[in-house]
Amino acid sequence: MTSDGTPPLQFPEEFFRRVNASPDRFFYEQPRFVQHIDDPTIAALTGLYGEVIPPGSRVLDLMSSWVSHLPTDREYARVAGLGMNAEELTANKQLTEWIVRDLNADPTLPYEDESFDVALCAVSVQYLVQPVPVFAEVGRTLAPGGVFVVSFSHRCFPEKAIEAWRSLAPADLVRLVATYFGLAGHFGEPIFVDRSPEGADPLWCVVSRRE
Repeated sequence: MTSDGTPPLQFPEEFFRRVNASPDRFFYEQPRFVQHIDDPTIAALTGLYGEVIPPGSRVLDLMSSWVSHLPTDREYARVAGLGMNAEELTANKQLTEWIVRDLNADPTLPYEDESFDVALCAVSVQYLVQPVPVFAEVGRTLAPGGVFVVSFSHRCFPEKAIEAWRSLAPADLVRLVATYFGLAGHFGEPIFVDRSPEGADPLWCVVSRRE
């Protein structure tokens, strides 16, 4: 039971099913030096990051790759990348440190409590099969008042995206990510931010602060 006496939310059994259910390490063992959203949408994401990431922040780039899309007009105290491919992470010059971790195999984060001021998950949340434990771990590693920005678009690797992500409409995807925040604890009320550029890939973001 939850704190208010209601039963905890149970996702349907097939909710996190994937077309390709093989271990993710096989899918990601080869680097993919590609952009997952187009240039105007990348610029929109960088612009949003500029609004929510103060200079000197300690940043966690979750499910990171060879680019982080961080603004280049400021310094950061720390930018830790956690991703699936060492070659991609090595190529990401905005990272000050990185580690390879398959969050679908182990949803824990190898960082101490309150290690970060900002956490980012860019166009990757659709691949998580244990999203609530991952979100809970992000909350643990954020300092009070820290921000978690989860951004997504309409592109994905369909064979690795969860069934729900391939089936739901965009508005329902927003509600789904907001539900992850609510079930994870730690976080305040999430807000939805639409930064979709005209004529480009959409950019939808759900943002919440650690209480």
